[in-house]
Amino acid sequence: MRRPFQSGPPRSVRPHPAPATSRAELGCAAAGRCSHRHRPRLVRFGSLTMVAPSNVPPRTVHTGPDEVLRRLDLAVAHKLDGLLHGEYQGLVPAHGSELGETRNYQAGDDVRRIDWNVTARFQEPYVRDTIADRELETWALVDVGPSMDFGTAFCEKRDLAVSAAAAAGFLTSRTGNRFGALLAAPDGPTVIPARGGRTHLMSTLHRLVAAPRLDGGQVDLGLALARLSATARRRGMAVIISDFLSEPDSWARPLRQVATRHETIAIEIIDPRELSLPDVGVLSLVDTRSGRTREVPTASKKLRARYEAAASEQRSAIAEAIRAAGVDHLVLRTDRDWLLDVVRFVADRRSRVHARRSGWGAR
Repeated sequence: MRRPFQSGPPRSVRPHPAPATSRAELGCAAAGRCSHRHRPRLVRFGSLTMVAPSNVPPRTVHTGPDEVLRRLDLAVAHKLDGLLHGEYQGLVPAHGSELGETRNYQAGDDVRRIDWNVTARFQEPYVRDTIADRELETWALVDVGPSMDFGTAFCEKRDLAVSAAAAAGFLTSRTGNRFGALLAAPDGPTVIPARGGRTHLMSTLHRLVAAPRLDGGQVDLGLALARLSATARRRGMAVIISDFLSEPDSWARPLRQVATRHETIAIEIIDPRELSLPDVGVLSLVDTRSGRTREVPTASKKLRARYEAAASEQRSAIAEAIRAAGVDHLVLRTDRDWLLDVVRFVADRRSRVHARRSGWGAR
């Protein structure tokens, strides 16, 4: 079955509600509820009314880079950091296992860290701490191609990609590690070397937010992944952020190569209109890669069903290619709360890591 036509409405008619960034709104979202003073915000799209998520990525198309980064820093500091309770394993490189000093066992310590030789010698339980490796690296490969400049819900896919990269960057910086980025554009990838410090982080994210929007062309994700594999020589974490709309055969092998050296997370960015079409009459669709325009009669139930089936088949192929590469898979959607999705992913990944280490399960 053919893949759905990749398209998007003219940028001028895309609805973009203002993001919620106040402390009160973030606090309500963190608690999973809204008080009577901060009720859910309803947004109308034509005849459809939707409840806006508590956390909407800041728009990058009409907002200055400094303001975008300020809002993202606030979101990570007051929401994501709080919900993770400082436990960043799953979104930043895991610390190494170099053995450190022994100490008396305390309630709550991991029993797998008990040093049985020392315990037998002193007839009381001792655990051995590990020395955390410093100067680890997190690399973010971000797709900034034309297909990312599309969104029919509360933001564009590019806005979500910037937010995901910023979250990884801010958390990496807090753990004292280095952060680098690779911007994948139709005219080729741009590498920003990994360095430590907040100044470098903000400069890197500023370049990402200000990356130019191109009217046509296609990102070669496989080439970008190969460039990342050749550039990021030190073991660490690689976060791949894209809509993965190109054929999986073109990027699956390079993704596996990246995963052999780094802890790798694939963040797939989706807009709901890429999964199903609404019945809105004759719809003019523009292929963001070729610039071609096609009119589609969305009133046809048969057409909508075929589109939905093709989209489902396409997403299944993407998920299978990511799974086969041994890479963790996070899906972020333009119509959902991106921060809560990240928190759920980190919690699930952390539990799977613990299960593997204790011998109870595997990926």
